[in-house]
Amino acid sequence: MLNHSEITIMETGLRDGIQVVESYVPIEDRVVIVNGLIDAGIKNIQITSFVNPKKVPQMSESEELISRLSCKNIEYSALVFNCRGVERAINSGINKIETSISLNESYNQKNLGLNNVEAIKKLKNVIKSGLENKLKIRAGLQCVWGTPDKKEINADNIISNISSILNLGVDKISLCDTSGMATPDSTSRLLESIYNNFPEVNICLHLHNTYGYGLKNLRCALEFGIKEIDTSLGGIGGTPFLKFSKGNIATEDTVLMLEKMGYHTGIDYKKVSEQSRFLEQIIGKKYFSGKIYKKY
Repeated sequence: MLNHSEITIMETGLRDGIQVVESYVPIEDRVVIVNGLIDAGIKNIQITSFVNPKKVPQMSESEELISRLSCKNIEYSALVFNCRGVERAINSGINKIETSISLNESYNQKNLGLNNVEAIKKLKNVIKSGLENKLKIRAGLQCVWGTPDKKEINADNIISNISSILNLGVDKISLCDTSGMATPDSTSRLLESIYNNFPEVNICLHLHNTYGYGLKNLRCALEFGIKEIDTSLGGIGGTPFLKFSKGNIATEDTVLMLEKMGYHTGIDYKKVSEQSRFLEQIIGKKYFSGKIYKKY
């Protein structure tokens, strides 16, 4: 491994992180956090999702939030699942979207209200619409390492879906361990299989820390040259559609580990910790799984 290799961190706390939080986080407080994250050196922020606010109330004021953001050469993005979401993203001024489908049928039903065949069809429409409107797009697969009710996904199924997405013109694929089911061994096996089939593919990792394996899985992934990682401040997050789902790997913990390994992120984890503690005062401690934000 080369020292001082660049790693891109995408902060997802204000989307993935707070979507399961019961008490509403005011727009004013989100803006404070965003500005604090920017001051900490974070340049990529998934700011919201354009989804049905009845299903995810925390995302009910997405346009208002975006209108209050300071650009400062920051790449903001939003999660979308249908063409209406793409339209809202365009109208809001966002120029990058993420979209994904689950490899688990029951999760697609809960999250999207669609079966797998319908979900893939809608994914194609979203990508087509996004590309036609010159948006940056990252497409992904959820539940890649399984769910509690289906503990392992067939590798051939994963390879087939990646191939289909790449054929649509997307050049960046996100692999989401939505349930936190991955282990170091299964992470290495899957990435080896993917790179054997697609040597030049640009893979991003979205790891959850449900069983405490998140950073261990990341260490294994780094051996395959992964350069982009999703994290959330304080390790908040989880999906409202999976029981026992926990947050992403914590931004502070990830940055500290990477820096100690010789990677460069350009992020001050102590300043990120300040924002985690600020958010903790608003929503309470139970949503946080990170360790470092409590110490610095």
